[in-house]
Amino acid sequence: MIDDRAENKDGLSENRPTDSRAAILAATEALLLEAGYEGFSIRKLVQRCGFTAPTIYHHFGDKQGLLDELLEARVESLVEEIRAVPLTEDPSENIRRLFRAFAGFGIRNPTHYALINSSRSEQTDAIPAAQEAQAILLAPLETLEQEGRLYGGDLDETRQVVWSFLHGIISLQNTRPDEDWNPNLLDLSLDALIRGCIRPTDQEGSQ
Repeated sequence: MIDDRAENKDGLSENRPTDSRAAILAATEALLLEAGYEGFSIRKLVQRCGFTAPTIYHHFGDKQGLLDELLEARVESLVEEIRAVPLTEDPSENIRRLFRAFAGFGIRNPTHYALINSSRSEQTDAIPAAQEAQAILLAPLETLEQEGRLYGGDLDETRQVVWSFLHGIISLQNTRPDEDWNPNLLDLSLDALIRGCIRPTDQEGSQ
């Protein structure tokens, strides 16, 4: 029977498997961001975190199980935030609220966002939390398409515009912390995005 105690590189034992799992996941995330998926290996992870390979396999089964659990955990934390966004009957307002929550998550959690963003599509597509996040974020755009309110007229075209916008604003603030960013930059940018992509209702247009 495998002893559920994580041994570190100094030969010490850790009696808290939850703590060892969290430490292994954190080290995996850091290594992935440094070396990429192609450069990641359990051997490098052992050197990085100090836990033995048998301990890592005991917790996660195999390399793919470890990577899947890490990505699921990080995407789930994003889903929790966007699930909590109070929605209205106005899909354009819901876009503002949901995309603001998404961008806010990425700006506050640059490491998590970088991991999610750098994962390959076949990895994220297999993660239930990623599918839920995508469904929540796309729902207002689908409603607007049905109402004929997308200027582009094509959902996928607008989705690409929105994704490019969100990634740009998150990445700029994460990679250029030296810049004196306007504290209202996200809200101002969302205003411009909505004006550029979404037709106003007749009532809004008459105001």
